[in-house]
Amino acid sequence: MMYPFLTLTDETEITYSEMKSDGTVKVYIETPDEHDGFHNAVCWLPKYRWEDIHGYLDEEIEGYKGLLKNNVNLIMELSKKDCDV
Repeated sequence: MMYPFLTLTDETEITYSEMKSDGTVKVYIETPDEHDGFHNAVCWLPKYRWEDIHGYLDEEIEGYKGLLKNNVNLIMELSKKDCDV
């Protein structure tokens, strides 16, 4: 299950999963786009492993990397409340 974390002014939605048994948390980023439908990416915390990046420019991903690094402790803490570890 994914939980809402943040909505940015450009309507980008950032959600996170419960903490998995291996200590990882999936963060999903999605931005509506009038030409492509949606841009999206997945980042696995705490190792910041990115995958399934579609539609975002490298500069945009760099911005999301910074946002996640600034909020990793909060996201990890919130994800523990929903895990069955």
